Amino acid sequence: MSDNADRDKVLAAFGGKKGLIDSGIPSIVFLVAFNLHHNLHQALYSSVAISIVLTILRLAMRDTVQHAFSGLVGALICAWFANRTGNPSDVFVPKLLTNLAYGTAYLIANLAGWPILGLMLGPILGENLLWRNNPARKAAYLRTGWLWVSLFFIRIAVQYPIYRSGNLNLLGTVNLAMGYPLFIATAYGSWLILKDVPVVKPHQD
Repeated sequence: MSDNADRDKVLAAFGGKKGLIDSGIPSIVFLVAFNLHHNLHQALYSSVAISIVLTILRLAMRDTVQHAFSGLVGALICAWFANRTGNPSDVFVPKLLTNLAYGTAYLIANLAGWPILGLMLGPILGENLLWRNNPARKAAYLRTGWLWVSLFFIRIAVQYPIYRSGNLNLLGTVNLAMGYPLFIATAYGSWLILKDVPVVKPHQD
């Protein structure tokens, strides 16, 4: 997997740059609005509103709306959690639960010998499940899987104690710091592992 076409396919599978933007901006808007007005409901409305705007912009540009809609649904779920309890820090509870779910899924898949990246990227790269019979390629997918397991559980290990402390600004800051940067670093690490192991091509009759 060394050409630019395959690299672009892998990037698209992770949501691409636009996907990262759509999923992260609502949290930033929430923190800014809450610190400016110290009003939970106003901050939640602002967060949901920016998600709606992003979705509308994607529709207007005839671009993919998958990640914009995911961001909108995520913002609504986060708003529901915080509004239900009245605790601003609860806006980050769904993200903690999401990391737990993804971390557990990647862990179980790796232990079962069916790494998620292999299942996700195989069809995209044209090798489907052929990597299962290629020890080097399978081992590469397993190594990338452990990178993602580490990412998700490290986020929980660091952020959950902060959530329990009730320090909203610290939680929000750490959440952002461990969001884009760690995601990009993990995706890049996955690329470094996979790029040196050739994609398994089907045999031609």
